[in-house]
Amino acid sequence: MASIKKRENGKWRARYRDNNGREHAKHFDRKTDAQRWLDEVAASVVTGQYVDPNAGRMTFRAYAEQWREAQVHRPSSQAHVEMMLRRHAYPTLGDRPLSAILPSEVQAWVKRLCVGGADRKPLAPSTVGVVHSIVSSVFKAAVRDRRIPANPCEGTRLPKRERTRVVPITTDQVEALTAAMPDELRALVTFAAGTGVRGGELRGLTSDRVHFLKREVTIDRQLVGVDGATPVWGPPKTEASYRTVPLPNVVLEALQDHLAAHDAGPDGLLFTLGGLPISRQAFGHQWRTPARAAGIPVGQGLHALRHYYASLLIRHGESVKTVQARLGHASAAETLDTYSHLWPDSDDRTRDAVDAVLGASSTLEVVR
Repeated sequence: MASIKKRENGKWRARYRDNNGREHAKHFDRKTDAQRWLDEVAASVVTGQYVDPNAGRMTFRAYAEQWREAQVHRPSSQAHVEMMLRRHAYPTLGDRPLSAILPSEVQAWVKRLCVGGADRKPLAPSTVGVVHSIVSSVFKAAVRDRRIPANPCEGTRLPKRERTRVVPITTDQVEALTAAMPDELRALVTFAAGTGVRGGELRGLTSDRVHFLKREVTIDRQLVGVDGATPVWGPPKTEASYRTVPLPNVVLEALQDHLAAHDAGPDGLLFTLGGLPISRQAFGHQWRTPARAAGIPVGQGLHALRHYYASLLIRHGESVKTVQARLGHASAAETLDTYSHLWPDSDDRTRDAVDAVLGASSTLEVVR
């Protein structure tokens, strides 16, 4: 039900009731403007795009927390999303009503994240992209819930990410790292360098996943956890991460020597610290000093050994699909995006291929 009535002050009052019986009203200087507003409301109801003006009064923080609790995330992902919202989104957007946040304000917020301020350092472009993606997901959910008509994050201009080329560490650095690690973690370094498995996959590796006779290891889970909590088993990163990786002799020998000196830990874990499962944080403490001594960037963590393994496969002529399968990448494009610069240059083969066909009839003298 809708109506337009002229008030004593000369204003035109347009009003309607929604499906819940709630009344909504707005005042205009002209009757035509009041009618246009009612027509727009009627059209949105017919097309299924109607949004209750009161639904967007919920604050971004309140809705984001409600959204966050409903997500099916791993414990580590839950902690990451909570931290990103709390540190980077709530200080600016948290107490604002959902419907009051404009695209221009989202753009200004992104700019502040990029340049920093007196109380905070600027964020890396990749981090800004992650935070914006999380906030955009919250607004997308609010649109689906009919709390707001549109996502104010759409169209935001984000800082350009500068892709840095992977520079693999050397064999000398791997050997120096192995020698500097605590005794119970030396075989872990050799295993990572010889298989390229991810940190969580390696820390969650149990003896029943290693097949000594077949010389292979099955990767079908990983150890995950958050700060201050006991790590738990979870699924691998992606569907492509379920895989079987061949074990070179050097890895098998290191593992056999390791098991002779250190029994498999609880639940058959191959690698432990003091007999306990290794959390990511605990391993980080053990990694930093040996990594610095070996000249390895500390921030790379076990990924430095994953890159080393990939570089070995590429150097010895393995195809893109093989490297993708060994690393558990979701697609060959991901493998090429990361390691394409490590494959040998094919310029000479290109010249030889053309010369082999066209060169026979060519009279061009090539100056050497």
